[in-house]
Amino acid sequence: MPEDGPGSIARFGRRLVAVTVDWTICTVIGVAFFGAAWGRPAESLGHALIVPAVFAVENILLVGTAGFTVGHRLAGLRVVRLGKPTTSPIPALIRGVLVALAIPALIWDRDTRGFHDKLAGTVLVRI
Repeated sequence: MPEDGPGSIARFGRRLVAVTVDWTICTVIGVAFFGAAWGRPAESLGHALIVPAVFAVENILLVGTAGFTVGHRLAGLRVVRLGKPTTSPIPALIRGVLVALAIPALIWDRDTRGFHDKLAGTVLVRI
């Protein structure tokens, strides 16, 4: 993969922008449609899990079909399978569940490729 420019592995700044946009959108959806707490402690574990669940579904559906989430698109990023131009539903499912758990996404290698991407066989690249 190239060191920089289109097709290069996404760096931390762009990833942070993308996840912030996606988490904000998922929080708004969770509050508006599912009763998630906004600015107050969650009433129950179920309420606390609403936003992460919406975030996982967003990632699974959008990455599995379009190859990017809203945040990825705004940050100029795309998820691809190694050696292939797009991703597919199964790697998107694996990646979406792991990224919603956060811990795998916070562990990365020297190339800044997250553990969730390694397990799914995907990579987040610039477009």
